[in-house]
Amino acid sequence: MKYLIVGLGNPDQEYDGTRHNIGFRVLDNYIKKLNEKNNQTYSFTSDRYAFKAETKLMGRQVILIKPTTYMNLSGKAVRYWLDKERIPIENMLIIVDDLALDLGTIRLRLKGSDGGHNGLKNIIELIQTSNFNRLRFGIGSDFHKGQQVDFVLGKLSAEEEEVVAPQIEKTFDIIKSFVMVGMDKTMNMYNKK
Repeated sequence: MKYLIVGLGNPDQEYDGTRHNIGFRVLDNYIKKLNEKNNQTYSFTSDRYAFKAETKLMGRQVILIKPTTYMNLSGKAVRYWLDKERIPIENMLIIVDDLALDLGTIRLRLKGSDGGHNGLKNIIELIQTSNFNRLRFGIGSDFHKGQQVDFVLGKLSAEEEEVVAPQIEKTFDIIKSFVMVGMDKTMNMYNKK
């Protein structure tokens, strides 16, 4: 059994800590916690179209990727790794920042539109379906008209960080649950208010 966990973001250092890079941060946290809990040394290495880490969870192979194609071309990395590793789409989870959700809110969905998110739009275009699992991580929408780009590429304030950090910690268990028991049960457990 193979799983592909994709955290969306932008690869350059200038994007570290930005709202748009929540997906990268979730995967970095996953690897960090896995190493702490299991005394392992998993890490991301540069590979085709992505930073990639391979882990195991109860006999299941879990491949984590942070696309290096930039957000707007995320589909290129997703399609490549799905095909290369022969992973069925139902075993893929995309982690994405979401303006439509309040800061720190986590929603799991089985399918949906791109919601105006260029990373999701490109993935849907290249894998030719919108029926794939997503973990939507709310970044809020506290910006004035015309300021969306600056907002998503902006860094979290100290107050926002206090809301976001514990939710990023929670994603560790969500990813493990997705791999172990599937999306339906994981949604039932974690989509509650």
